[in-house]
Amino acid sequence: MTRLQLIGLATLGSASLLAGAYVFQMLGYAPCKLCVWQRYPHAVAILIGVLALRISHAGLALAGALAAAATAGVGAFHVGVEQGWWQGPTSCSAGPVGGMSADQLLDQIMAAPLVRCDEIAWQLAGISMAGWNALLSCGLIAIWLMAARRA
Repeated sequence: MTRLQLIGLATLGSASLLAGAYVFQMLGYAPCKLCVWQRYPHAVAILIGVLALRISHAGLALAGALAAAATAGVGAFHVGVEQGWWQGPTSCSAGPVGGMSADQLLDQIMAAPLVRCDEIAWQLAGISMAGWNALLSCGLIAIWLMAARRA
């Protein structure tokens, strides 16, 4: 594949993953905070891709790889939160209850978002949406890097 074809493929990949996230949202799967954070680097990668299709500069393909790496990293972190390997942001994960007064517990409940980051809303083949984003974004990193080498 040519450099431009690879850039187009990587750009289309991020656009597809971003569109898929919005389709799931339209189907009633509200995003949590970490889900939303995974969207921003895809939007940046799309913008980089559009620019890289017009300007021949290896740095743009490397920037696209960096954007894909950012969303893959957030996705991998999100998987860890879902699996209970580590705690996510306090604003979207279950927090400790012990040692809290009734008023503090009520305040925590009232401040909790509607969508928690530590619950898997949907999965395919045992892999959550965050996991699929991380895996597919790793593929996009490889495509971006191949494009950078062909510049």
